[in-house]
Amino acid sequence: MVSTPSNPGPDAPLRAALRYGIAGLAVLVVVSAILSSLIAGLPGLWGALIGSALGGAFILTTAASVLFSAKIESGLQGLVLLGSWVGKLLLAVIVVAVLQNYDFYSRGALFLTVVGALLIVLGAETYGLLRQRVPTVHVDRDL
Repeated sequence: MVSTPSNPGPDAPLRAALRYGIAGLAVLVVVSAILSSLIAGLPGLWGALIGSALGGAFILTTAASVLFSAKIESGLQGLVLLGSWVGKLLLAVIVVAVLQNYDFYSRGALFLTVVGALLIVLGAETYGLLRQRVPTVHVDRDL
């Protein structure tokens, strides 16, 4: 169970999202590796591991970039987020293009694990984000 810090900072929801996303990815790696190995053997294991790394890194990079760039000027923040998005998209295309030449992994396990990583990690990040208590201040204005 992940605990909520007693004195949360303004970036507490982002940190919680990243923690929950990593925890969700860890669970996915174990479950997907076991199931894929049982169904497809060693190629299934390789497909699950590559799919977990690819899908998990794709989603977690966004959360990490937002957390990293949260304290910088907004124009630069947009540049960092755009650069990370382009970078991870390029990396994903390169990895998939290189993997086309090999057959040591199960394509089905890779595909299902990438989809599972995208859904589970994004869902875990959203859950972590929504679970945080963010203090608010209500000011009464007499006009």
